[in-house]
Amino acid sequence: MKNPIIVVSFILVSAFVEAQPQIILDTIYANDHKNVALFFPNPIRQGITGADNFVFTYNREKEQYFGLLQATPGNESNLLIINNNGSIFSYIVRYQKVLSKLNYFIQDSTAIGNERPITRTVDDKDNSIEQFNFKSNYYERFCSYLVKRRQHIGKLRKRTDGIILRVENIVFDKEELYFVITVENKSSLDYDVNFLNLTIQTRKKGKKKSLQTLYLEPVFEYNMPLKIKKGQITKLVYVIPKFSISSERLVLLELNEKNGERNIKLKISNRTINNPN
Repeated sequence: MKNPIIVVSFILVSAFVEAQPQIILDTIYANDHKNVALFFPNPIRQGITGADNFVFTYNREKEQYFGLLQATPGNESNLLIINNNGSIFSYIVRYQKVLSKLNYFIQDSTAIGNERPITRTVDDKDNSIEQFNFKSNYYERFCSYLVKRRQHIGKLRKRTDGIILRVENIVFDKEELYFVITVENKSSLDYDVNFLNLTIQTRKKGKKKSLQTLYLEPVFEYNMPLKIKKGQITKLVYVIPKFSISSERLVLLELNEKNGERNIKLKISNRTINNPN
């Protein structure tokens, strides 16, 4: 006769295993002639692939928010990412000759867990709100100081049809880069802003030249206008998580007019980005 304690234990363990929620992992496709960029909500501390035909590169010396995935033909594998706050992300990775998606912006909610247990209390929630308010107030005060400060990083200026787009300064502070931007309307018509974007442009060398674009999302915007009236000068600040770029890349500042064609693109070199004030 079987030991009843062992039978009961086996039933309880089986029930516990069956009760565990099944996590369905997203699949990311990569190949050997394009970089697939993964942007995370916190800097990457560790990235591991399960097979040699997949390579995930990230800055191991200076933690950054993004990494690049490449693959050669072979069997599918998995990719494990751990952020510096302990959040764990896991994906299935597969080789695909033609890629339909090159950039993945990862949300914190898609993490499969944390390497250390996190218990949130009411005090924790209150502290998070206080920290958010403190950071927003800090951004506000520092941006206000920067727009009044007379310091220029170089001659970064572009003019189209009486609209002048200028980067007056790029300042590094704590964990962010502050882009101090001026838009001047010397035309006879008001200028309605559709968008003002910062992107990283990557040019591939060789016969088949391609252009990759990575959007830089501000964590804070100061004095962003919807309309710039004729004769008006507007100074604003974009706060971007700190980053650096290689000589094969540049940053593009693009001002786009709503219901108009006075669009401006201003290129910023890697030397300027990597040497802020």
